[in-house]
Amino acid sequence: MHLTLHLSNQCNMRCHYCYVEKGNMVMSSDTLKKAIALAVRQTAGQTVGIAFFGGEPLLHMELITEAVAYCHQFAEQEGVRFNLKLTTNGLLLNDAFLDYADREKIFIALSIDGIAEAHDFYRIDASRQGTHAAVLAAAHRLLARQKYSPAMMVVNPATVLFFARGVDFLFKSGFRFIISSLNYAADWDNAALRELKRQYMRLSSWYYEHTLIEDKFYLSPFEAKIESHVKGNSWCFDRCELGRKRLSVAPSGFIFPCTQFVGDEYYSIGHVNTGIDEELRTRIFERNHRSQPECLRCAIKNRCLHTCGCLNKQVTGSIDYVAPSLCAHEQLLLPIVDRLASRLYKKRSAMFIHKHYNDMYPIISAVEDQTTGRYSK
Repeated sequence: MHLTLHLSNQCNMRCHYCYVEKGNMVMSSDTLKKAIALAVRQTAGQTVGIAFFGGEPLLHMELITEAVAYCHQFAEQEGVRFNLKLTTNGLLLNDAFLDYADREKIFIALSIDGIAEAHDFYRIDASRQGTHAAVLAAAHRLLARQKYSPAMMVVNPATVLFFARGVDFLFKSGFRFIISSLNYAADWDNAALRELKRQYMRLSSWYYEHTLIEDKFYLSPFEAKIESHVKGNSWCFDRCELGRKRLSVAPSGFIFPCTQFVGDEYYSIGHVNTGIDEELRTRIFERNHRSQPECLRCAIKNRCLHTCGCLNKQVTGSIDYVAPSLCAHEQLLLPIVDRLASRLYKKRSAMFIHKHYNDMYPIISAVEDQTTGRYSK
């Protein structure tokens, strides 16, 4: 079970990415502990993943330290293991917190939208100044401690022109895991989609060249689409397990099946005080996994994210309707990725084959990095 704790709806940036619940709420200590206890019960005492989210979670360090201490209690008393993660905009990411994260093994992801032109278009501070320089400085501090930390990159129609340059910039800045995602709720008109296609084609060339020289990196969504071909019907990466494997808890204590639903009480499946309504949880899950009529005859439906209720809800307001921007994106991206993969396979690229056809690659790669110091501090 993976639990996302929305510590508050507060942020120290003036951008449109943060979730906003009604009112100015901060999660209470009682709600925090009840949410963690609920996640432990859901996993029958095995491994629990906990993600600190916001707003900006580092605005509430006291809640983070309290949560970590509470996790220690479960670990000592019941043998539960915890994987702790945190996503931050970087403005409060100082050496003191990085020391704490090192001690407590908190894995940190950084929100950064590539080059300054893209990042500063939306991510500004309270004085309406761009935050790219400050976030990049935080990135350097972070990567010196956690070399596998991912860059979380959002692409908008207004910034899509900088997409490929942004990926290259993040790679050159030291990021080896680059998680790019579209703001599907934005207005992706035909002109923006044409530019997105051009950017993906440039990224395809970038991916090809860096793979041939055996650079190590992870670039979504390329990796997932390649995996969807390699694994065929057994592919399940990023399939939406709405409410089954992931839960999100709002500052108010209401429980939701995913972060995109937080704040919409229609999709609440319980409360930390009363537990999960299992019948409602199952009903939403099954409703989400019904094949949509418009997808039944689609040739790529088994490799598409049309079952992602979170994205559909974000764009259409309902899990019952596939987001048009998501559909357009999947049809645009897959041919580009398939041509790329075919070229690398025919080239017999050792890195490509090892990366996508050897299930042990992540472990072998990590061991190799440790022994060779390839990506050492």
